[in-house]
Amino acid sequence: MGMSAGRPPATMHCPLSTVFMKPAEQLALPLGPPPDLKEVFLRVFSRLRIKSSVVSMDAQFHPFAGLRSTITLRNSTVKAQVSDLLAEASPLVLEALAEILLARVFHRRPSREARECYLAYTFRPEMRRRIDAARRERSSKRLLPARGRHHDLEEIFHGLNRRFFHGQIPPPRLGWSRQNSHRILGHYDSGHGTIIISRKLDSSVVPRYLVEYIVYHEMLHVRFPVERRGHRRVVHSREFREAEKKFPQYESACRQLKHLCA
Repeated sequence: MGMSAGRPPATMHCPLSTVFMKPAEQLALPLGPPPDLKEVFLRVFSRLRIKSSVVSMDAQFHPFAGLRSTITLRNSTVKAQVSDLLAEASPLVLEALAEILLARVFHRRPSREARECYLAYTFRPEMRRRIDAARRERSSKRLLPARGRHHDLEEIFHGLNRRFFHGQIPPPRLGWSRQNSHRILGHYDSGHGTIIISRKLDSSVVPRYLVEYIVYHEMLHVRFPVERRGHRRVVHSREFREAEKKFPQYESACRQLKHLCA
């Protein structure tokens, strides 16, 4: 997560010694081609009664590096690309996503039910594992070494881990960003197991405690992962915010960040 100014699994695997399935029952595995996304989007478009001169609709699965879906509207043509990780989702989940995407491009608000349905599916533990695996297989993280010119991220991480987490945070891959970003100062990527800190902070004018605070913030994302609450995706939970304020120089760090990013 950045620091900045569904359908059930196809099968339940049980030991063969305890469960014997008849051939006719072995139908839980996905069979046949993926669902026709175009038909799904047309069905939802009709149900929403969107008043638009759309003359063409195209929707396809795409091997994105993660759970990403896009939609565009150009020249009366809607084109949607949906992560192929959703190819085994139920029609209900796909219709929920179609509603969310169509609402986005036609400037409408998707229903609470659609958002809750989609998040319920994508937050299933098995789905989160598949998303992380796809990100590792289909993309890579490029970062500079953790030992910078002025601050050492490895040293900072291990010190914070001992002081605040009893050494229980697994060491991630640490490094400085390749770009001198002033908008995203820190980022934790659960798929790649990395914490990246903006190279802008590797400066003699940036106090060590400020870098420590950014690293601490990203470590809290490891401790308190993103969660779902009904139709909402919660990145910074109440527990996260309470733990964040325990950083000794919390208020001073917040003031410094506002000045740094101004």
